[in-house]
Amino acid sequence: MPSLLRACLIVLALLTCVSCTSKRMYTPDRVLPATIKADHEEMKQAILKNLVARKWTVQRISPELIQAEITVREQYHVEIDIQYTPTHYKILYRDSRGMSYADGKIHKNYIRWVRLLDKGILRELKDNQNERTAQQLSSSAQAIAAPN
Repeated sequence: MPSLLRACLIVLALLTCVSCTSKRMYTPDRVLPATIKADHEEMKQAILKNLVARKWTVQRISPELIQAEITVREQYHVEIDIQYTPTHYKILYRDSRGMSYADGKIHKNYIRWVRLLDKGILRELKDNQNERTAQQLSSSAQAIAAPN
């Protein structure tokens, strides 16, 4: 009997470890590389565009802070703050329900949602920079080719 009890406890411990879905909190704190130039409005628009694209609901917009929330399957709810300047943004956890937040750990879906949001914002800013560069090159080429 003690060996059966011991085996059950070992199986239970293994199942608990395997089913664990909490990960360390992820807080993107992104300083833009020198190759990306954005003004305050471009930064705000890049953040808002990605929030909307990823189904986040924008709660509040102020000059250096955007607050947003997402509810998935009426079971998981997360609220975040995004602090931003023209050269920097930081995504901060504010609150959640159903995400098992405790001791600096949270459900792995939160990590995925924030990581995708971070990558999307950075990609949008890079795309904007590439578009501006292409327009400048095109304008320069037209000016050179135009007869006096």
